[in-house]
Amino acid sequence: MSSAPQPPASGSDSSNGIVSRHRNGKPPPVAGSTSSIEGLPLPATAPASLVVRDLQHWFGSGANRRQVLDGVSLTIRPGEVVLLTGPSGCGKTTLLTLVGALRQVMAGSVQLFGQELHGAARRERQLLRRQIGMIFQGHNLLRCLSAEQNVQMGADLLPGLGYRARRDLSRQWLRAVGLGDHLAKLPHDLSGGQKQRVAIARALAAQPRLLLADEPTAALDSRTGREVVELLRRLARDQGCSVLMVTHDPRILDVADRLVEMEDGRLSEASISGRTLSGSVG
Repeated sequence: MSSAPQPPASGSDSSNGIVSRHRNGKPPPVAGSTSSIEGLPLPATAPASLVVRDLQHWFGSGANRRQVLDGVSLTIRPGEVVLLTGPSGCGKTTLLTLVGALRQVMAGSVQLFGQELHGAARRERQLLRRQIGMIFQGHNLLRCLSAEQNVQMGADLLPGLGYRARRDLSRQWLRAVGLGDHLAKLPHDLSGGQKQRVAIARALAAQPRLLLADEPTAALDSRTGREVVELLRRLARDQGCSVLMVTHDPRILDVADRLVEMEDGRLSEASISGRTLSGSVG
């Protein structure tokens, strides 16, 4: 797997090996610069990308009601990578779907980029989702489209780019995840790990402000998984993208700014390599 894409052929820029173009068409910050949005340095007090306060969620009603999230609070700032761990069935994926504006908020508050999701109309949630990259275990690739075309669906969300620029951007992201020789393949011709990498490339091609990833390395070998999370780490640093990643993979804990654990629908702060990291949980 190639660790970095080749320079784009269509005028987009490359920083730290990542093909990158901001939503206004301006080039990204120079490699090694501080995290930024739209090329401007991010101050330590930059507004949070995601603020969750006392979030509640349940399934069923009456005697059949099952509480899934119970008073969850979490804050993530631009450029920050937060890893979320916890046993199966504890509510991690439900939390991702709520902060990703895929479900309606029942109780509590979820603010995305300063906009409240509790009570938001469907159209408002749709517009917010255009700024979110999502990587789920099911891949969700369109079976009738090639790998390149699936990734281009992400690039299609970027304003001001013509067809050729969007096509070239999708090819660069596929090369970045090691699939430069599989552009024309349909999903049924790809392995599970290759499908996962296509899904990752599609999410990154949209240049999201918030990236939500549910076990993105689960179907990948150790080397490929490491290169993918390093790619996500650089995306966060270079473009001020916030990353919330569900994982059970202990090999990637060092990429995180913070580690939080969920159990019985509640979040708690955890430690990485014996060092407790400060953060906004609870």
